[in-house]
Amino acid sequence: MRLTRSSRILLLTATGWAALCGVAVAQTPSLASPQGPSDPVRLEDVIITGTPFGVTDRASLLAVEVLDAEQLAVAPAATLGDLVNGLPGVRSSSFAPGASRPVIRGLSGPRVQVLTNGLGLIDASSVSPDHQVAVDPAEASRIEIVRGPSTLVFGGSAIGGVVNIIDERVPTTRAEGGVDGHVSTQVSSVDNGRGGGASLKANLGPMVFTIDGYSRQSDDYRIAGPALSQRLADALGVPRNGPSTVANSAAGIDQAGAGLSWIGDGGYFGGSVKTTRSTYGTVAEPDVTIELEQTRYDVRGEHTLDTPWFDKVRLGAAYADYTHTEFEGPDPGTLFYSTGYEGRLELIQRARDGWQGVVGAQVLDRDFDAVGSEAYVPPTTTRERGLYTVQRLDRESFGVEGGIRFDSHRVTSPTDDLSFDNVSASAGLFVRPSKPLFLGLTIARNARAPSDVELFADGAHIATAAYERGDPTFDSEVATSIEGTMHFASGRMSADLHVYAARYDGFIDLRPTGVDDVDSGLPIFDYVQTNADFHGFEAEAGYDLWIDGDRSLTLTGTADMVRASTDFGPAARIPPWSAMTRLAWTSDRIDAALEVRHVGGQARVPTFELPTDSYTMVNLSGALHPFADHNLTVFAELHNLTNVEAREHASFLKDIAPLPGRNLRVGLTYRF
Repeated sequence: MRLTRSSRILLLTATGWAALCGVAVAQTPSLASPQGPSDPVRLEDVIITGTPFGVTDRASLLAVEVLDAEQLAVAPAATLGDLVNGLPGVRSSSFAPGASRPVIRGLSGPRVQVLTNGLGLIDASSVSPDHQVAVDPAEASRIEIVRGPSTLVFGGSAIGGVVNIIDERVPTTRAEGGVDGHVSTQVSSVDNGRGGGASLKANLGPMVFTIDGYSRQSDDYRIAGPALSQRLADALGVPRNGPSTVANSAAGIDQAGAGLSWIGDGGYFGGSVKTTRSTYGTVAEPDVTIELEQTRYDVRGEHTLDTPWFDKVRLGAAYADYTHTEFEGPDPGTLFYSTGYEGRLELIQRARDGWQGVVGAQVLDRDFDAVGSEAYVPPTTTRERGLYTVQRLDRESFGVEGGIRFDSHRVTSPTDDLSFDNVSASAGLFVRPSKPLFLGLTIARNARAPSDVELFADGAHIATAAYERGDPTFDSEVATSIEGTMHFASGRMSADLHVYAARYDGFIDLRPTGVDDVDSGLPIFDYVQTNADFHGFEAEAGYDLWIDGDRSLTLTGTADMVRASTDFGPAARIPPWSAMTRLAWTSDRIDAALEVRHVGGQARVPTFELPTDSYTMVNLSGALHPFADHNLTVFAELHNLTNVEAREHASFLKDIAPLPGRNLRVGLTYRF
C-alpha cells in the first residue's frame, strides 16, 4: 500500500514543580461518597498488585491508584486507556476509540503491562498502537494502576508500570444472600454511544457460579473543530477545514464469560472462560477496520496452609487464542495471531513480628505470527521463566522492603534464537515520624528483554507511518531508579507525593534515518539503543471544606509532570504537565462534582514530532440514589462542557484526531 506525501506526513506527526490542592482521584469517573478523613473509622485500601501479601495504600512504597466497584459502576463505556487517562501520571495512547492503551510516566507499549487478575493478556496490543487491548473495563470489579517499575513480581514488561484488571469471574467469595449481581446501561451523545451489561453470581452448595456479558457500540465521534491541527495545516500549507467528526472512529465490542469455583473454609479453586469480539476503525486509514477475536481460559485457586513458614499457596494460569484481522475495505489484509499460556505460583509467608513476604514463580509461552501485506514482524516464539521474592519488615515507626527477581527470556524467529538472562532488585526504607505521616525512599534496578518487534521488525507499519527495522543484536534494557514517597492523612486533609528519577541503559527508541523506503514510500525508522533519563512527580491532596453527618463538600486536585531525554534529544510523545481541581458534594442521596483540568502544551519534542497546544477542560457530573439501600444509581456527566479542542500528545494521531467534543452521558446501574 503506497501513501501520498500528505498522508505520510499526517500519520508521521501523529521543569518546575507544581503545587496544587488535590486528591487521589484525578479525572476518575468516581461519583461515590468516600468516608471523610475526620471520621473516627476510615478504612484503608489494601493493594495487591505488586505486593501479593497485601499492603494498605497509606503504607505502600509503590505509587498506586485504585478504581473500585462504586467508581466503575458509573464509569464511561470506554477502552482501558481512555478510562484511566487523567489519573496522576497516567495518559492514553488515544490511537482511536477502539484502541487506546495506558501511558504511564511517559512509557507505553511493551514497557506497560496490562493484566487480568495478575496474568498477561496474551494478545497483540503491545505490538502496535492500533491494536486493541483484549480486555474491557466493563468486566472489572476493581482496577489497580501501579506507576513506575514493578518488575519484581511481573517481569520486564512492567518496567514502566502495571494496570491490573481484577474481576470475579472465577469466584473467590460466596454470593451474599445466595445470589447477587448487577445490570447497567448508558448512552452518550458525542458518538451516539450505547452500551449495557449484566453479571450474576449464585451459590450452588459448595460451588459458586458466575455469568456475565456486555455490549458497547459507538459511531464516529464529533469534535470541537476540524480534525487537522493548526500546526500540521501550517506545515502542509493547506487550509484548516474538514468535517466535525473523526472519520472511521466507530467501534463496537461484545464480551461474554462464565466461571465456576469450589469455595471452602481453606480456600477456593475454579476456572472460567471468556470470549471477546470487537470491530473498530483505525482512524489512521479511512477504509481500514480491525476485527479482534479472543477466547481465554483461566484457572485460579488459593489454599490456606498449616505450616510454620507459609500461610497460603496461590495459583493462577491462563490460556488464550487471539486473532486480529485488518480489513482493507471488504477484503482481509493482514492477520495477527497470538496463542499461548501464562502461569504463576506463589507462596505467601506467614506474617510474624511485622515481617511479610512472598516467594513466586512465573512461566509464559507465547507464539506470535503475522500474515499479509503489512506483516512487518516475522513469526516468533517467546519463552519466559521467572523466580522472585518480595519481603517487607514493618516495625510501625520504621521499616524496610525489598526483593529480587531472576528472569530467563528466549525469543525465536525463523532466523534467530536469542536468550536474555536478567536480574532485577529493589530496596526501600520507610519511616513514620508521626501517626499521620509516612515517608519512604526506594532504589531499584529493573531489566527488560527486547520485544519481538524491537528485535525483528522489518517492514511497512502504516499505523505509525514508518518503515520499521528492528535489531537482533540488542541487549536488555536496564533502568536504575530512585523514588521518594509521602503519604499524609490527618483530620480533614490528606495528601500524597511521589518524586522519581530513572536512568535507562540501553533504552530502545524508534528514530528516523532520513531515508525513505523505495517500495512503500514511507520514511525508514530504526530501533536503536541509547541512554535515557526520565524524572518527574505526581502530587495529590484533598481537604474537606464542610462536613455535616453524611453530607460533605470536598476540594480535591492533582498535578503531575514527566520530563524525558535520550542521547538523541527529547524522547518522543512525552505527555506535558497537567493539573486538576475538583469540587465535590456528597450525601446519602445525591452526589455532584465540578472538575477543571488543565493540560499544558508540549514544545519539547524531537525533530520528527510537532508540538501540542495546551487546553483546559471542564466536566460536570452527578449521581442520584433514589432508594435508601443505594442499589439503584442514576448518573449523568457533561464532559468537555465548553467544547474545547484538545489533543493528547502521547497519541500518534494527535494532529488528525483530537479528543471528543462536548458529550452528555447518562446511565443507570442496579445492583442486587
